[in-house]
Amino acid sequence: MKTYLFEVALEQDGEGWRAFFPDWEEIGASTWGYTQEEALGHIREVLAMIVEEFKDNASAMPATKRMTVSEGASIAVTI
Repeated sequence: MKTYLFEVALEQDGEGWRAFFPDWEEIGASTWGYTQEEALGHIREVLAMIVEEFKDNASAMPATKRMTVSEGASIAVTI
Protein backbone atom coordinates (compact mmCIF):
# COMPACT_ATOMS: atom_id res chain seq x y z
CA MET A 1 0.00 0.00 0.00
CA LYS A 2 1.27 3.48 -0.88
CA THR A 3 -0.03 6.77 0.42
CA TYR A 4 0.20 9.87 -1.75
CA LEU A 5 0.02 13.24 0.00
CA PHE A 6 -0.60 16.25 -2.24
CA GLU A 7 -0.32 19.94 -1.32
CA VAL A 8 -3.31 21.33 -3.20
CA ALA A 9 -4.35 24.94 -3.70
CA LEU A 10 -7.81 26.11 -2.69
CA GLU A 11 -9.20 29.49 -3.72
CA GLN A 12 -12.56 31.18 -3.77
CA ASP A 13 -14.01 31.29 -7.27
CA GLY A 14 -17.24 33.15 -7.91
CA GLU A 15 -20.01 31.26 -6.12
CA GLY A 16 -17.78 28.46 -4.90
CA TRP A 17 -14.25 27.17 -4.45
CA ARG A 18 -11.63 25.94 -6.87
CA ALA A 19 -9.23 23.19 -5.78
CA PHE A 20 -6.23 22.19 -7.86
CA PHE A 21 -2.80 20.61 -7.77
CA PRO A 22 -0.68 23.26 -9.51
CA ASP A 23 2.03 20.89 -10.75
CA TRP A 24 -0.46 18.67 -12.59
CA GLU A 25 -3.10 21.22 -13.53
CA GLU A 26 -2.19 20.85 -17.21
CA ILE A 27 -3.16 17.15 -17.05
CA GLY A 28 -6.52 17.82 -15.39
CA ALA A 29 -5.80 18.17 -11.66
CA SER A 30 -8.34 20.95 -11.13
CA THR A 31 -11.96 20.97 -9.99
CA TRP A 32 -14.63 23.05 -8.28
CA GLY A 33 -17.23 22.86 -5.51
CA TYR A 34 -19.79 25.05 -3.76
CA THR A 35 -17.95 24.64 -0.43
CA GLN A 36 -14.31 24.15 0.50
CA GLU A 37 -15.09 20.61 1.66
CA GLU A 38 -16.85 19.76 -1.60
CA ALA A 39 -13.97 21.13 -3.70
CA LEU A 40 -11.43 19.19 -1.61
CA GLY A 41 -13.48 16.00 -1.97
CA HIS A 42 -13.56 16.47 -5.73
CA ILE A 43 -9.81 17.11 -6.04
CA ARG A 44 -9.17 13.99 -3.93
CA GLU A 45 -11.18 11.97 -6.46
CA VAL A 46 -9.45 13.62 -9.44
CA LEU A 47 -5.98 12.98 -8.03
CA ALA A 48 -6.88 9.36 -7.25
CA MET A 49 -7.97 8.87 -10.87
CA ILE A 50 -4.77 10.45 -12.19
CA VAL A 51 -2.55 8.28 -9.95
CA GLU A 52 -4.52 5.16 -11.00
CA GLU A 53 -4.08 6.09 -14.66
CA PHE A 54 -0.30 6.40 -14.22
CA LYS A 55 -0.28 3.06 -12.39
CA ASP A 56 -2.46 1.28 -14.98
CA ASN A 57 -0.27 2.54 -17.81
CA ALA A 58 2.94 1.74 -15.90
CA SER A 59 3.97 5.35 -16.48
CA ALA A 60 6.22 7.36 -14.21
CA MET A 61 4.47 10.21 -12.45
CA PRO A 62 5.90 13.67 -13.12
CA ALA A 63 8.27 14.71 -10.34
CA THR A 64 7.00 17.33 -7.94
CA LYS A 65 8.02 18.70 -4.56
CA ARG A 66 4.35 19.14 -3.60
CA MET A 67 3.68 15.39 -3.43
CA THR A 68 4.94 12.95 -0.81
CA VAL A 69 4.75 9.19 -1.31
CA SER A 70 5.06 6.83 1.64
CA GLU A 71 4.80 3.09 2.03
CA GLY A 72 2.02 1.88 4.29
CA ALA A 73 -0.99 3.66 5.66
CA SER A 74 -0.89 7.31 6.66
CA ILE A 75 -3.40 9.72 8.10
CA ALA A 76 -3.50 13.44 7.39
CA VAL A 77 -5.34 15.81 9.70
CA THR A 78 -6.14 19.27 8.37
CA ILE A 79 -7.57 21.91 10.69
